[in-house]
Amino acid sequence: MQFNSVAFLVFLPTVFLVYWALQGRPLRLQNCFLLLASYIFYAWWDWRFLSLLVFSSALDYTVARAVEHSEGKRRTWLLVVSLAGNLGVLGLFKYYGFFVHSVVRAFEIVGLHIHASTLSLILPLGISFYTFRTISYAVDVYRRKIPAARDPIAYFAYVSFFPELVAGPIDRAEHLLPQFLHRRTFDYASARDGMQQILWGFFKKCAVADRLAPVVDDIFRNYPVYQGPTLLLGILYFSIQIYCDFSAYSDIAIGVGRLFGFDLMRNFAFPYFSRSPREFWKRWHISLSTWFRDYVYIPLGGSRTKSRLRHAANLLATFALSGLWHGASWNFIFWGLYNGALLVPGALLGRSPAPAAPSTQHRVLPGIVALAQMAGTFGLVSLGWLFFRSASLRDALQYLARMFATSWAVRPPHLRWGLLAALVLGLEWVQRRKQHALQIEGGPAWVRWAVYYAVVVVLILFAYTGHVPFIYFRF
Repeated sequence: MQFNSVAFLVFLPTVFLVYWALQGRPLRLQNCFLLLASYIFYAWWDWRFLSLLVFSSALDYTVARAVEHSEGKRRTWLLVVSLAGNLGVLGLFKYYGFFVHSVVRAFEIVGLHIHASTLSLILPLGISFYTFRTISYAVDVYRRKIPAARDPIAYFAYVSFFPELVAGPIDRAEHLLPQFLHRRTFDYASARDGMQQILWGFFKKCAVADRLAPVVDDIFRNYPVYQGPTLLLGILYFSIQIYCDFSAYSDIAIGVGRLFGFDLMRNFAFPYFSRSPREFWKRWHISLSTWFRDYVYIPLGGSRTKSRLRHAANLLATFALSGLWHGASWNFIFWGLYNGALLVPGALLGRSPAPAAPSTQHRVLPGIVALAQMAGTFGLVSLGWLFFRSASLRDALQYLARMFATSWAVRPPHLRWGLLAALVLGLEWVQRRKQHALQIEGGPAWVRWAVYYAVVVVLILFAYTGHVPFIYFRF
């Protein structure tokens, strides 16, 4: 089930009403209902893959209980079982065909031709997200960072909680699981803020990301016939599209979580206002970035190693794996390495980037230096998005070559949609000290409602009438 579907518009209020009707009943009953609702939400796409979600949840619940009461090598082997089970399923469905084709291609390069049959497998929705959630839980129990869950209903509900099941945020057990173990009470202020964030998410998705989607699709699909300015516009529009699309999902998920009394972690902190690539990755897809930091980068040695070359290698390895997580294709791996390479100079020089000037947070407009830094960071990140969006690494390189080899004395089409993108970034700049752009506090009530109604009107007028799935559903 997708957030931007009629089914969800029926599902959400129904679940909300029944859930809060159970507020005075035993907590386990409320959690059971949430678990059932989450399984229905997931099974709406394809009920057959619900078994994988249940398997991943059961595996790590069982392993974590055993790990907690084990010592020495037995603990390590139990963790290996968890990692092998989760990564094995993820690898089979997501990477099997990619690795087989890569091996065949490698043999062809040296003149050997082999034939290998590959399985044609459908990628289960959200498998990358809930697999990482269960892996982090097992590893944290192994590290004795958190105790193993005693209540299976609460744990299964945590893993499958429907607002963030399909595309995150990837909330850790340390933060979210305890919320399933304590009674929740309805809080009007929290629910109101949740509705505001949901509205902002739908605006970014339906009025901006979905409007840009057909333009971006056309430019990337037909790039051999377009000129440089149009190709540049395609890259810039995709940068806005993927941000508005993915951050919209997180906004809606966090807002829905607040409707049910849960505090989900923030996943985007206005990343396009970053003044360096390092700052960008602290603001973009925060739950995934911190996941790779804690479970890949730091175990590799992180920045604690005395060798700066080793530090740089740790960065590149982490970002390469992040690219591979996004997709089983060489262009995703290159995208990861590219973003890692942007951080390598700082690692080699042993410098930490200077923090953003405090005055920037309070100025109406950014200063010239801050604006230049934000524009430069946006440009570098957008160049990386070219490799993320392209169908293959070869297409990305040809797209880039044509962009610089063709005439720039033409006016690109579809410039009008840039106004919606500017509107989003402008509102978020004004609200950059808040959690989201519609978090309006204080002032006359009529001003707040005027803003809400204006957003609704623009959403109705400009919402794309076609159905565009969320981009991160593929991952």
